[in-house]
Parts: sequence; structure tokens; C-alpha cells
Amino acid sequence: MKENKKILTILTHLVAWISLFSVPYLVFFPRLREFNMSDHMMATIIINYVFIIFFYYLNTQFLVPKLLINRKWWLYILSVVVALNIYLFTPKQVATIFATPEYIEQNGNYIANPAFKGDKKMTRIPRKSRRLADPYNTVLFLLVLTFGTCISVTQQWLSSEQNKKETENEKLNTELSFLKSQINPHFFFNTLNNIYSLAIIKSEQTAPAVMKLSSIMRYILSETQKDFVPLQNEIEFTKNYIELQEMRLTDKVKLAFHVSGVTSDLQIAPLLFIPFVENAFKYGVSTKEDTTIDIQVSATQQQILFEAKNTIATNISTHLDSTGIGINNAKRRLELLYPGRYQLHLSNEDNTYQVSLKINS
Repeated sequence: MKENKKILTILTHLVAWISLFSVPYLVFFPRLREFNMSDHMMATIIINYVFIIFFYYLNTQFLVPKLLINRKWWLYILSVVVALNIYLFTPKQVATIFATPEYIEQNGNYIANPAFKGDKKMTRIPRKSRRLADPYNTVLFLLVLTFGTCISVTQQWLSSEQNKKETENEKLNTELSFLKSQINPHFFFNTLNNIYSLAIIKSEQTAPAVMKLSSIMRYILSETQKDFVPLQNEIEFTKNYIELQEMRLTDKVKLAFHVSGVTSDLQIAPLLFIPFVENAFKYGVSTKEDTTIDIQVSATQQQILFEAKNTIATNISTHLDSTGIGINNAKRRLELLYPGRYQLHLSNEDNTYQVSLKINS
């Protein structure tokens, strides 16, 4: 499907260029039949067309996306002016390399070129030097510039709108997936059972456990409505989740959660860490063997680093799946929210699963 679309795009561009360059010859065809074109003129026309095609793709693929869209107005205008001057005054000089011109400029006037061996009558020699290039070339350049810029800006806008829609849909899917699978009924069932057990023995941990569960639900129902939340809030949510999970762990599991660096004033997409945290508990908890779960978050003004490392319990190591719904959702959200600004590495070596996520500010 993609291959067919690519071929169709190439054919469309090819037909468009042929149509554009054929118009003047079709309009002036009766006059052209009586006009013999020299090699130099042919070379000039070909170079003109090659340059205008090159400029179109330079403008649509680089100048508009990198300069115009990023509001670098003066740099964009300067680039266009430079390109226009090169286009208007360079092709004839370049064409001289491939073919001898019919006339040359001398003392401000054009005279017949003694080195030209073709038909001297085939081209009328201008009386005065032409300080400006052919108006047709100028109009053609401006036409290609305007058309290309409009097409590129429209494509950028449509792409931006599509990304926004995908981000909103992905956000909704992530919230639903999280409510259905990440914070699943088993988690609530186990947590409530643990809280009930604490209440039976009148433990001092009962009230804090209830508050942590309440904070988790409040965060899911309110904070996740936003595109970005304070990093400190996401860390607090992760901490509450880990502490509630810790209630069901035995002495066989060694758990560590550490936060370092500057976490204030930084923003992050909500629920971005939790799929990896849940994955660590899913595959790193055992009641028969010693396992470890080590989760760390560090931050600077330029980068947020999340790392999770856990031993893979023997009884579930054969069922380990690093491409689950939660992990795939996290990858997709990273692509949409942080394009070109994140690095995600997942590894499964020596019975240890590791996650390293770097997000550049």
C-alpha cells in the first residue's frame, strides 16, 4: 500500500512538471515552428528547468519546514532572494560550459560572438545590455515558490492536526488501558485486602494506605486529563503505586526507589512511567527466590532519566513479554509527544530486565 502510494506520488510530480514546462511551448507553438533553437539556448533552458525543480524541493523539504514554519522569517526571505538571483543570472553562464553562446556582451551592448559557428540569423541580438533576466523566468520562479510554499505549509498544518488528533486518541486509549489493565481489579482487590488486614490488627499503616490508594485514584481521574503534569506529581503518583505494591511483597523481594536531581518546574506526560513500573512488579516478584526491583528517577533542567531494573522470577521468565499493551502504548505516546527528543532502551540479559528512558527538555 505504501509502495503504491509512493509510486503514485512520483508519477503525479512527474506529470505536473511536464505539464508546467510544456505550457509555453504549446501556447507559442506556431511561432516556435519557425524558430531554430541554438545549442546554447537549449542548454540554458535545461539548466533553468533543473534549477527550478531543485529549488522547489529545497523550498518544500527544507526552507519551509526548517525556516518558515519555525518563524525564521528573515533567514527564509534571504534564502529565497539568494536563490532567485542565482536562478536569474547563473544558468546562461553555466550553459556556456556546454555550448557556445550566439552573442556576447561588450561595452554595455550585445554583439555577435565570433566563436559561434551556428546560424547567425537564428537569434536577434539585443541592442542594449539586459540588466534584468527574462520576465518569464521571474514569473516561473515566483509561481513555483508560491505553489510550493502553499503546498508545504498546508501539509505541515495537516500533519500537525493529525498528530494532535492522534495524541488525543492515544491519551484516551492510554487512560482506558491503564484503568483496565495497569490499575486492574486484582491490584485493587489485593490492596483492599491488605488494608483490611491492617485494619483488623489496628495497624498504624491503615490510614496512610487508604490515603495512598485515594491519591492514586484522584491522580488518574483528574491529572490525566492534562497533556502534561508537573514531574513532581508524576513521581509522587509512582511512589504511591510502589508503596502500595510493596504491601504484598515478602522478604524475598528487595525493593528500591530513588529520586535525585532537580524535579521542580519540569513537566512530563502523565502515566508515562507506570507501564514500566508495573512491568517490573509483574515479572520481578517471587515468593520462592530472591529477586530485586530497582527504580530510579533523576532529572536536570535539560533531561529526565527514568531507569527500572528487575530480576526475572524463574517461574514466569518463560512468559516474559516486552511488547505488551502497556509498553506499546508508552512507546507510541513517546513518539507522538516527544518526537526526536527521547531515547528508550529495553534489554533482557542475564535474567535481568532493564529499562532506560531519557527525555530531553
